[in-house]
Amino acid sequence: MRVGVLTSGGKDSAYSAWWAQMQGWEIVALITVGIREEDSMMFQLQGTYISGFQSVSMGLPWLPVKSNGLEELEILDLKEALEGRSDNIKAFNEIWPNKIPKPQNLQIINRKIEIDALVTGALRSDYQKTRIDRMCDKIGIKSFSPLWHKDPEGHMRSLLSHGFEIKFVSVSCEGLDSSWLGETLNESKLERLISLSKEYRFNIDGEGGEFETITTNGPHMSKRICCHGTPIFSSGRGEWEIEYMDIE
Repeated sequence: MRVGVLTSGGKDSAYSAWWAQMQGWEIVALITVGIREEDSMMFQLQGTYISGFQSVSMGLPWLPVKSNGLEELEILDLKEALEGRSDNIKAFNEIWPNKIPKPQNLQIINRKIEIDALVTGALRSDYQKTRIDRMCDKIGIKSFSPLWHKDPEGHMRSLLSHGFEIKFVSVSCEGLDSSWLGETLNESKLERLISLSKEYRFNIDGEGGEFETITTNGPHMSKRICCHGTPIFSSGRGEWEIEYMDIE
């Protein structure tokens, strides 16, 4: 089975990439949609270019996709890229931040990729999964979401037990303040997150957009990604502005 992994660089897509490896499937490429505007119904906004570093760490090529994040059009942007009908080199240059040096040995795909299936980290969003499933059906490939409806707390504990290194890059709900930005998830922080999720009634896995993450290491990666940044927080929302990123 030849598959592409749709990845934001966050915890769920990283886990799904590892899951695909564990099936013995050939991962042809990591695929990342970079949103140029300030909102998206489908895709993560913060720190998604880390997927380029992840692809180098995994020894895989990377297919960057540019989208303006317009509802119902962003899935078409992904479809065109999978079909080889977009300029991925141009997309790469437009979604990559100027202040972050590009990793050495990064391979950019700028053609149609031949895959049998697309693997995603969808958790419970019917909006997201339905559109991805329909797109896959239209282009004649299968769609796999290994984390679909997985127990939220079990999933978070599984990330830690399997050695995934997760950093928080945005928070946007009551109960999560600036102290979480740039922090690495560990056992004590997970217990705190569980407690806060019960107190403030938010999703412990961030499925409702309560927080976003990036993955800097994991069992599917040969080298760790190091990064530094500054928290920016205002009016109950914040993000970790990454100022440096490289592969150790």
